Amino acid sequence: MSERKRIGVVLFQLGGPDAPEAIEPFLYRLFCDPDIINFPGAWLARKPLAWWIAHRRTRVVAEHYAAIGGQSPIRLLTERQARALECALAPHCEARCFVAMRYWRPFTAEAVAAVRAAPIEDLVLLPLYPQYSFATTTSSLKEWNRLYRPAEPAPRVHQINDFCAHPLYIQALAARITTALSHFDDPDRPHFVFSAHGLPLSLVERGDPYPRQVAETVKLVMERGGWENEFTLCYQSKVGRQHWLAPSLTSTIERLAEEGKKELLVIPIAFVTEHIETLHEINIEAREQASRLGIEKFEMMAAVGDSPVFISALADLVLRAVGLAKN
Repeated sequence: MSERKRIGVVLFQLGGPDAPEAIEPFLYRLFCDPDIINFPGAWLARKPLAWWIAHRRTRVVAEHYAAIGGQSPIRLLTERQARALECALAPHCEARCFVAMRYWRPFTAEAVAAVRAAPIEDLVLLPLYPQYSFATTTSSLKEWNRLYRPAEPAPRVHQINDFCAHPLYIQALAARITTALSHFDDPDRPHFVFSAHGLPLSLVERGDPYPRQVAETVKLVMERGGWENEFTLCYQSKVGRQHWLAPSLTSTIERLAEEGKKELLVIPIAFVTEHIETLHEINIEAREQASRLGIEKFEMMAAVGDSPVFISALADLVLRAVGLAKN
């Protein structure tokens, strides 16, 4: 019997503060990223600008985290995904999953050290951003490549750039929408509001594929579900004065209320775990806005998280990358 292949999988995420005192340094690291803040002369101004933005925003951001329990749940939820993925891969190979957060613990450097110490033959780099973006996927992979120097013998490295159209990922989203629709008396009535994290237009003008891939995911989900509900794609989480992808979540809710819509289902289409953008920005801020404007029923779809279908999607991506997929 041949020896089972030993593989490592690095799951990349942005991360989030794990305590109130971590909020300002988390924001500082975020705004120090050249893939986030970049303009002529940024190499000189980036660090003082990042400190100023982080210091200025900490109080408000801390209030938001306090409203959802005082910290981001993203580390715990990503670790759950990692353990579930190991179990899903176990029948096919010896697999270990490592978590690499971009802006807070466990940092990429910690994942690099763990990978170097592991006896693996193949290494799969799997960013947990369904749609590729310079601000997320590129940033995480650049940080990995900056730090990673493989031990000898070096494992074969396989990189997964996105999974925005993977059939099992689409199925997982459709299942979550179906569950959320069960909270409405008439599932045909709510207007679907697909909300994705925003992006500065300057990145889109440089060729960032993110908005195109988000739109593709929305199209495939609607086809998979077969729903005839009206739907809108919008963007959230704008920071600063730059022009960002539009329409915004807040302007979309305002418009739909003006049009007389009374029931909304918000679908966080670009998030695979809950964190501040879903738990506060959507489920608290957007919910309160909708209520003020006369929306009578407001629901938010739960993230795919560690649902078995989504974990199966990740497992399929890994197995195909290392040549172990059966079809």
